[in-house]
Amino acid sequence: MQVKTYLVTGGAGFIGSNYVKYVLSNFDDVQLIILDALTYAGNYGTIAQDVDNKRCLFIKGNICDQELVSKLFSTHPIEVVVNFAAESHVDRSIENPRLFLETNILGTQNLMDIARKSWATGKDEHGYPTYKPGVRYHQVSTDEVYGSLGAEGYFTETTPLDPRSPYSASKTSADLIVKAYCETYKFPATITRCSNNYGPYHFPEKLIPLIIKNILEGKKLPVYGKGENVRDWLYVEDHCKAIEKVIRKGRVGEVYNIGGHNEKKNIEIVKLTIDTIRHLMETEPAYRSVLKTNLSTVSYDLITYVQDRLGHDMRYAIDPTKMKNELDWTPETTFETGIVKTIRWYLENQQWVEDVTSGEYQNYYERMYSNR
Repeated sequence: MQVKTYLVTGGAGFIGSNYVKYVLSNFDDVQLIILDALTYAGNYGTIAQDVDNKRCLFIKGNICDQELVSKLFSTHPIEVVVNFAAESHVDRSIENPRLFLETNILGTQNLMDIARKSWATGKDEHGYPTYKPGVRYHQVSTDEVYGSLGAEGYFTETTPLDPRSPYSASKTSADLIVKAYCETYKFPATITRCSNNYGPYHFPEKLIPLIIKNILEGKKLPVYGKGENVRDWLYVEDHCKAIEKVIRKGRVGEVYNIGGHNEKKNIEIVKLTIDTIRHLMETEPAYRSVLKTNLSTVSYDLITYVQDRLGHDMRYAIDPTKMKNELDWTPETTFETGIVKTIRWYLENQQWVEDVTSGEYQNYYERMYSNR
């Protein structure tokens, strides 16, 4: 069996860590190098057990660090790059756009340029570069590059790009750079654009984990505007399966949309989360030990409407037909199933929530590796 080496950037973040766990559990022909800067949303403790696996190595660092990334390619037989590394929170991009441009655009360019030079084997008869067989660069993007939808219709791979926030503009720019490398250098790359992910290990600043955390603490549940904004929700493991299918079987130079067929208004998500937590605590009393207030407070009274986000897109919805037709992928997890799995995970892993919100997992890494 030929083993491939993957460089997984952002592998200590939400989707990246789930991808690491999925690949290690399901594919014996892959060994992983995880590169992560361990910012507030990248937590070493999330992947500590995975790094103990002999097929997984962790390196702390930034994808913008040319010297570090070059060294990784010169010392390891990297054949696949999976780029999850990105600043990803829209609210933070509104406060500090520059950080998003540096990481999401220049970091992507740095990764591709070093991979391109490392993998090059010569030129073809037309003067285009040729590359080692089987190498692949994969860019993990977002449906936010398409902008906002009306009440009907879906984003397809040919929908014009129309970003509305600094975050989505930075991801759009990165996608265009990847496409440009495919055309200019015949660089072997693919792009996936996914809808909203949810599931285990999601940093509690995003909607679902934040709502769960606040419910357990008896805090108000902030909902933008009237809560009418619609998102298409995708269970994170389904997303990881789709990414690996694209890496193994997707056509070079192509974009693939990955959606969950689970459209929900934000206010529906909030109310369903409240109802599910209350039901679980009423039927399974053991869960009440993580509740930091009275069960009677787990109600819609916690909902509070706040001023809408600047440039808030009204609706996202993905058409994943291309994934189904070309790669035989469809989402396996309904939202009704996935949200219960997700809530149970958070109720059973409150120590993880406390550690990531306190920065304890970053501190753990520093304690473990500072003297090496």
